[in-house]
Formats: sequence, C-alpha cells, structure tokens
Amino acid sequence: MPGYPDAGGAPMSGGYADPGAAPMSGYPEPSPPSLADAVRAFTTGSMSAEDFQAVFATSRVYCPRGENPGFLALHDTQQPVIPMFSSLKELRRYAGKESKYFVITGAEVLDLLPTGYGFVLDIDGQHRMVFDAKAVEQMVDFTMRRMYG
Repeated sequence: MPGYPDAGGAPMSGGYADPGAAPMSGYPEPSPPSLADAVRAFTTGSMSAEDFQAVFATSRVYCPRGENPGFLALHDTQQPVIPMFSSLKELRRYAGKESKYFVITGAEVLDLLPTGYGFVLDIDGQHRMVFDAKAVEQMVDFTMRRMYG
C-alpha cells in the first residue's frame, strides 16, 4: 500500500520503492550535542570555538521576557548583557518557575541582538559563559563568512 514500508523497510510511493529515500544502514545518525552539552564542552576546552558556534546557531535559546517585546538586559555590568539560557531548566533556576520567556535560535540571537550588547549564557549555571559585545561581533562575522564565503 502507498505510504507503508515494504518488507525491506523502504518507504513506498505509489506502489514502488521511493528512489529518493536514504538507504537504511541499521545505525541511527548521531545527533548533534545539545546546547548545554556544547556549553560544557566549550568551557572545559574539549570543543573548538567554531564547533561551539555551529551548535549555538542551530540550538534553541531560552530568553526571559518582560511586559514589552524584546530582550531583557542587565545594565549593572561593565557593558549591558542579555541573559540567555541553554535550557528551560537553567532559565527557571535563574528567573523562577512562573517566569515568562521566549525561545529563538542562536542564529536569531546573533541577528536580533542590539549593537553594543553582549550576552551571558546560563548565568547561574556551573558553566556560565559571557560573550561581550566584541565577541558577539566576531560571532556574527564568523557566521557571515560561513554563510556567504
């Protein structure tokens, strides 16, 4: 029947094996590390900056939110930073169980972060990471070179 796999596991389309289907190797594709895993690996020196940034760009980032749209900033630091979190658990540890938040990708963070702002990832976590405004600019430049050559 269309849509059901044949005896070999290949999906069927119109009664024929789908020639565009990837062959089944029997082994699952390795999943990329979570952002929390990447934070740990990067801060302990077992992941390169480029690999961390690749994970960050595609990961979900949890951001506390206020009454108005946009990032909440901490201004009691040397330069303003935006608190962000690698997981909902980390956000709740910082902002409380009933806190409001929004979720975006790391790539969207780099696109939307105001000029002159940095961010701190997992501020109350064991592996807190601070990216000042200059580091954010470098991340944006790296992403642009990677995307557009």
